[in-house]
Amino acid sequence: MDAVVEWVDARKRLPRSGMPVAAATVGRYPSDREDGPGEDFWLVRPMVFTALHFAEDGTEHHDCFVDSDRVVRLPYGRPCDEPVTHWAYLPTLPGLSVHQVLGENARPALQKAWDEGTGPDRSAG
Repeated sequence: MDAVVEWVDARKRLPRSGMPVAAATVGRYPSDREDGPGEDFWLVRPMVFTALHFAEDGTEHHDCFVDSDRVVRLPYGRPCDEPVTHWAYLPTLPGLSVHQVLGENARPALQKAWDEGTGPDRSAG
């Protein structure tokens, strides 16, 4: 699969609040051994960017990225164990200009995408 992705340096610009993004985060996995150095990583994860987020412990975070496990990551340059170095907007739903359709509109939107040939291949599986 080939896709063109526009990566944005998180030190220079942030996404709009509430937007789902692909976020490149950097850090170090701890070692399995006490005396081991661990292993550096740089990887991509889906997250949502938000201008204001309250963590489960009540901590208030501004301009942060939050993953599906509610782990908060900050833009590179701010104090964080796994800061976000770059981000990219996720693609919209097939045949639509939005990232989500909720409630009674979800199934008709999916059916319309299938009918127009922009959705997943229904013959698979």
